[in-house]
Amino acid sequence: MGLTLAVDLGQRGVRCTLIERKPEPQFLPKMERCNARTMEIFRRMGLAAKVRAAGLPADVPMDVYIVRALNLPPLMHSPYPSVNQARRAIDACNDGSMPLEPYQLISQYTLEPLLKSVAETLVNVKYGCAFESFEQDATGVTARTSTGTIRAKYMVGCDGGGSLVRRQLGIELRGEADILRLRQALYRCDELYDRIPINGGPGHGRHYHVADERSTFLIMQDSTRHWTLHATVAEDREMAPQFEKTIGVPVKYEMLYVGEWKQNLLLADRYQDGRVFLAGDAVHLMIPTGGLGMNSGVGDAIDLAWKLEGTLRGWGGPRLLASYEIERRQIGGRNVAASRYASQGRRKWRSLWRNLDELVAVAKVEQPKSNEMIGAELGYRYQDSPLIANEPGGPEDPLRKYEPTTWPGARLPHVWLEGHTAIQDRIGRGYTLLRLGGSKAAFGMNAPFEVLDIPDAVARDLYGYDLILLRPDLHIAWRGNQMPADPQRLAALITGH
Repeated sequence: MGLTLAVDLGQRGVRCTLIERKPEPQFLPKMERCNARTMEIFRRMGLAAKVRAAGLPADVPMDVYIVRALNLPPLMHSPYPSVNQARRAIDACNDGSMPLEPYQLISQYTLEPLLKSVAETLVNVKYGCAFESFEQDATGVTARTSTGTIRAKYMVGCDGGGSLVRRQLGIELRGEADILRLRQALYRCDELYDRIPINGGPGHGRHYHVADERSTFLIMQDSTRHWTLHATVAEDREMAPQFEKTIGVPVKYEMLYVGEWKQNLLLADRYQDGRVFLAGDAVHLMIPTGGLGMNSGVGDAIDLAWKLEGTLRGWGGPRLLASYEIERRQIGGRNVAASRYASQGRRKWRSLWRNLDELVAVAKVEQPKSNEMIGAELGYRYQDSPLIANEPGGPEDPLRKYEPTTWPGARLPHVWLEGHTAIQDRIGRGYTLLRLGGSKAAFGMNAPFEVLDIPDAVARDLYGYDLILLRPDLHIAWRGNQMPADPQRLAALITGH
């Protein structure tokens, strides 16, 4: 999350320093999927094409299987589209129900060097520099590191589940800890992808769940030459025979890494203390079911970046930075709950491994919860935010289904304009007033701002209003058919005054 935040700040012209104790990015398995909302964010940052070029090829299917082994017929097959197939569906849809960008499978060990290379062109990046402690006062933060001290106006701890910044602040993580312990191993096997399907076994896909007593789970990585395996085994050395058992036939492979990890469902009590903020795994820990962990952290980063910019440039009021915790903590809690919902479903069918017929029957209902979270990805909205012209009530926001809405606080739904241009690509990095249906309403504010006329009837019909006021993160701050009686009060509200 630190790299995403640093890139966004750098693109906004904000001076910052990123420190990382590792001397360089490590080839270790962690996340492997950027969801649709994250890819929309990367598109606005000019990074989507680079991420896709580095990630899984666009024609590879994203299917999910439940198996006994890869050389045996699958017990269950859930087809999911490749990036190319998803793009064709998005291109053909203009009712707001789909994202602008499909997901992208890309391993963290691929994404981190990419983001680092971009960040190095924009801000001061110091790998091999370990954070040790900090002090804050009325004007800034002084951080002590292994290479010296750094003084800044603000500091953000994106330092993971064991966050030293969070611990120094005395902020607790609460929820369910140490639910299950598994080992994860990373393998290089150049031949496996090309040999699939093996003897009538499952076809190409990204996830292969093994119906056994060890919660075994094989994941294809972005190169199609690397694979990760998760299993509840007692010792590291057991991960080699577990991989062989999962494949079911002899293959040449190298086991590159083994490590233990714990399933947690935890949320921090606070996201801010004075001039110090927390983001990503430092404030929310989720089970990977649903794929919301890293993606939630990207949302934290882009929410905080424009608020730091506004505060530092002087157009943001005192509520601008204070809104970060109000907005993002509710989403962190929502996504922890979504991860719980998905993981409980998975545990339910996995517990039936002794009776495969019953396991499959239950998995047909429960397993899709882990892979179909489009509502959680796109449908979240910031409720009761001090930066939103809140309306009473509000639509439901189901986890597995996305219903496009312009309710204040929600993300602006994607729509294609004339010439097959995405509306998101027409919108700048500041506040934007969309004028639809021929409206000529006037508005101004003391912050980066533009008026964008959208004559396309499809946008007016979908959005339901003549005027939509957007924040820099494309969340809706206000909507209406005419400007309010006191437009400057609205401007003050949405800039945190």
